[in-house]
This record gives sequence, structure tokens and C-alpha cells, in this order.
Amino acid sequence: FRSLLAASRSFLFVVPALSLSVRAMSELVQDKESVVAATTSSFSNTTPTELNHSLTFLDARTEEDLISGLRKEIEAGRLPLNVASGMEELYWNYKNAVLSSGASRAAHAVISNMSVAFDRMLLGVEHPFTFNPYHKAIREPFDYYQFVHTYIRPLIDFKNSYVGNVSLFSELEDKIRQGHNIVLISNHQSEADPAVISLLLEAQCPYIGENIKCVAGDRVITDPLCKPFSMGRNLICVYSKKHMNDDPELVDMKRKANTRSLKEMATLLRSGSQLIWIAPSGGRDRPDPSTGEWFPAPFDSSSVDNMRRLVEHSGAPGHIYPMSLLCYDIMPPPPKVEKEIGEKRLVGFHGTGLSIAPEISFSDVTADCNNPNEAKEAYSQAMYNSVNEQYKTLNSAINHGRGIEASTSTVSLSQPWN
Repeated sequence: FRSLLAASRSFLFVVPALSLSVRAMSELVQDKESVVAATTSSFSNTTPTELNHSLTFLDARTEEDLISGLRKEIEAGRLPLNVASGMEELYWNYKNAVLSSGASRAAHAVISNMSVAFDRMLLGVEHPFTFNPYHKAIREPFDYYQFVHTYIRPLIDFKNSYVGNVSLFSELEDKIRQGHNIVLISNHQSEADPAVISLLLEAQCPYIGENIKCVAGDRVITDPLCKPFSMGRNLICVYSKKHMNDDPELVDMKRKANTRSLKEMATLLRSGSQLIWIAPSGGRDRPDPSTGEWFPAPFDSSSVDNMRRLVEHSGAPGHIYPMSLLCYDIMPPPPKVEKEIGEKRLVGFHGTGLSIAPEISFSDVTADCNNPNEAKEAYSQAMYNSVNEQYKTLNSAINHGRGIEASTSTVSLSQPWN
């Protein structure tokens, strides 16, 4: 089972859209007010204290306040220069993306969202948060889950976003409530993936967004610019296979940590009613270097097979669905895998897509296989083929302008928020 965990990669996000509606603006203001309120109390023993926390960024009302606040915190010794530099770069990228949406009050949203984001990043430097192997989303006294939504929402062009087979999401929600375990086998495109899933399903299946557990790589629980967004998700934390040997002295520690995370996952599945999302490619999709075209990265068959066996031996009814995501433009990853923490974060305003297909029967797919290895490969390939076909439909709808007409006999596109 170790290869399942080792192959996993970062599953998170950095940054939230419908044109900014009255409801969205209300959430934004409430979110900022909740941060201020949190400064008068302390977190539980699993979260960092707010006592003596600098309010430099929460007091910001203008762009100049935010940028000068970075200088102030550097001079006070509370913010390392490299972190502050990354924060400033993120601000300009986020601003350009949100303003390009043309949404009303977009400029106000930029200042409000970035002031809260900067505040949470500074708090994370002042009082570093440590993630457990299984991390539950922090919802109080500060609601990190809603913080992520408020931040990501302005980056999504909902007019050019689509969900494939939304009725299947309602079906799997019913199964979860009945005690069944659900695993989503998917590609992985950006740190914003979990928020994209939640936001695209928010109108029809909000239960899924709040209860999904993401298998998350160590990058998103160690990068100070990413940690506040990770704190708002349910995570099963692992060390990525791609980064396992970056530091030879840490290899043994990472393997033991992955074993603990595997045990946590098995325990969760035994309790039933679990929704787990994993990208068995072991990382984010990358474009073809020769064509620039994006496509789902190949799956690691051992990861798919290990997940299947975990589900089968959980004791609760279990189902595995192939799911596809298209959202790379709102936060594209670096062109190649980087060893160092602190990647540059590009941000964009763009349409996004999410699709799910019916579960694939292992016995049906592997009926003609001659041995376990052949069966493992066949099942993994069947899952990948489904994800890839759904991705092509989403790509046709979003990037080739076909919209709902891109629907096929197997992928019915809709916009549940309309």
C-alpha cells in the first residue's frame, strides 16, 4: 500500500466566481470580520494562537496599505524576505486575474481577499501550523473552508464552466449518507482543484465539497503561501514519491509518515460514509512540451489497485468513480516538477470543468486477464481512459467554445448554478 501514498502529490489550491454577487460580497465581508473576531480569542489546542498577532494586513484598506504592510512586517522581523516577496508576487497576479473578470467591485474584492490571505500567511509564519496525518478542515473560530471559497470564487468564469453528469454526484452523495465509501480517481491540475470541485457543486451538492477528503502531498502543508488554504480542507497527508528522495536523511521519516497516513485512511474507510479523492498520477498534469496541449497525466496502476483493495477490505460497501478536472488556467503549475518549496504562483480568470462517470466494475474489466498484474494494469487503464474521455469533452466545451453542445452520449454537461 505504500506506493499508493508515495505516488500522491499536492492536492491543493491557492486562490475564488460568478461575477461578484451581493451574496459573494457579503461572504467576503463576513469572512474578514471573522478574522478580526478571532484575534480576541485563541484557537483550540490543534490550531495556532491569535494572541499578540499583528493586525497589519487586516487594517489594510488600499493596495498601498498592503504593500507597505509587507515592508513593515519585514522590518519588524516577523516576515522573512523570501516569503514577503512571494506574497507580493501573488498579490499582483491575483489582482490582474480578478480585474480581468470585469466583475463589479472586483477591485474591492482584491483588497479584501488579499488582506485576509496575507493575514493568514503572516499568522502561519508567526505560529507555524503542524498538520496531522489526517487533518480535519478548520471551521472555527476562523472558517478556513469559507475563506478558500471566497478567495477562489472570483477566479472562476462560471459562464464558461461546466459540470458533467451532475446527477451522478447526487447519486454518490446518497450512497455516502447510507454508509457507503466513495473513492474518486481523478487527474490533478492545480492547487485550486479541491476548491473548484466544491464551488462547481456548491449549488446542488454542497455536502460533497464539505466532506471530501483529499490525499495531499507535503508541498501544500509546508509552503507558507499555501498552508492557510490547506487548513480549510480535509486532508490525508502524504509525502510524494516524486520528492521522497530529495533529502536522503529524511527518506525513512517520510516512509514512516506515509505508513501512519495509510493507517488513518484504512481506519476512516472502516467507519464507512467516507468520500476520498486521489490523483494516482502522483502529481499535477503538465502540458505536452511540443504542442502545449494539456492532458491527464498517466495513472500509477499500483496506486489505483491499492485504493481498490483498501475499499474492498473496509467492511463497508464501496464504490470507485472516475472523475475529470479541467482548471489549469486559474493556477497553472510550474512547467516541470520542482524540488524547492516556494514555486511561483501564476493566477488567471478562466472557465473550469468537472465531470464524473459511472463506477467501473473491476470484475467486468478484468474478466479476460490471465494474472493479477495484468488485471491491475487493465483496471487502471480503464479508469484513465474514462477520465481522459471526460476531459476531452470538458476541453471541447471550455477551450473550444462549444459549451453545452459539447455533451456526448456519456457526458451530459450542465451549469447547476444557473
